[in-house]
Amino acid sequence: MGIKVKVTTLDAGAAGDVELNEDIFGVEPRKDILYRVVQWQENKRHKGQHKTLTRREVDRTTKKMYKQKGTGQARHGAASVPQFRGGGKAMGPVLRSRETDLPKKVRALGLKMALTSKHQDGHLVILDAAKVKEAKTKKLVASFGKLGFASACIVDGPAFDVGFERAARNIPNIDLLSVAGINVLDVLRREKLVLTKAALAALEERFK
Repeated sequence: MGIKVKVTTLDAGAAGDVELNEDIFGVEPRKDILYRVVQWQENKRHKGQHKTLTRREVDRTTKKMYKQKGTGQARHGAASVPQFRGGGKAMGPVLRSRETDLPKKVRALGLKMALTSKHQDGHLVILDAAKVKEAKTKKLVASFGKLGFASACIVDGPAFDVGFERAARNIPNIDLLSVAGINVLDVLRREKLVLTKAALAALEERFK
């Protein structure tokens, strides 16, 4: 037995009902699982690109700068030391990855829990289709206002309608995701989760 929910249109009209699969939208959320998946995603997204040249990497002469004694200056053997302009950085940042491992089953379970939590909180909306006749941001903002989409993650099938994507991409706090890119972090960071019927069908196919 599925979970029956109403389908709406962009004009806030009724478009019938649809049944949600309990195996996807009826999984009891666990904070520890959601935390692990979000942490895994954030670690994976971290680029770690901060890097400075160390003493051995700078291109400077290794010839002794001046004689050891009698100059009245500190004794230096190379121009690559951190004390000089252009020298290597002492204990500077290096390239490193924060990426961690997480089993695919845990990732899949976390996504199901995120979807369930949105449904349980009353923040899941099933949209008939994400299509517009005119690619006008002003009109789409008005439609989102009727639907209460002040902060929403909208998920469509393989690709968005070009006009809809063009009209929605500059609206603040609205994220557009293809169903292939749906993830726990983006689902949870917005108040509303909006799934088109095409996205819903693709999700059910994915979790078969």
